[in-house]
Amino acid sequence: MIMEQLLLQNIVEDGFFAAMAAIGFSSISHTPKRTFIISGLAAAAGHALRYVMMSPSLGNINIILASTTAAFVVGLIAVLMAPLVRVPAEACLYPSLLPMIPGMYAYRAVEALISCVSSSSPDNIGSLYSLAFNSTTCLLIILGMVIGPNIPIFLFKKISFQTTR
Repeated sequence: MIMEQLLLQNIVEDGFFAAMAAIGFSSISHTPKRTFIISGLAAAAGHALRYVMMSPSLGNINIILASTTAAFVVGLIAVLMAPLVRVPAEACLYPSLLPMIPGMYAYRAVEALISCVSSSSPDNIGSLYSLAFNSTTCLLIILGMVIGPNIPIFLFKKISFQTTR
């Protein structure tokens, strides 16, 4: 019982902080204030879904597939909700995706690159492996975050482009 409550609390916290980040990104992007709530809801839903999918006790899915699926859900929410506030779906979509950027993988890849370049020893296999793993993971997550939200945009083309006409 306590474990389920703790897991639920972690899911809610993850979604809440993703929503706050999305609202912050939305505000510095100068989108209309009416988009803040949709950006926050989309980010919370997507980030919480990714957390649930990656949780060892629930989904245990790797971060690449979880991020792609979460980005699809964020795109779906943005496309379906953006007409309610009369803005293009992208105004709600992009700030919602920013909290899912794989910063730690990018940081570790750059750190490993610097270690490989600055090392005078030829046996720097660990740093080379770290560079390959982290940079590949980072690139695949970003690729998933590009492909995932574009699927709803193309599936619901009439809805997603009605505000730009």
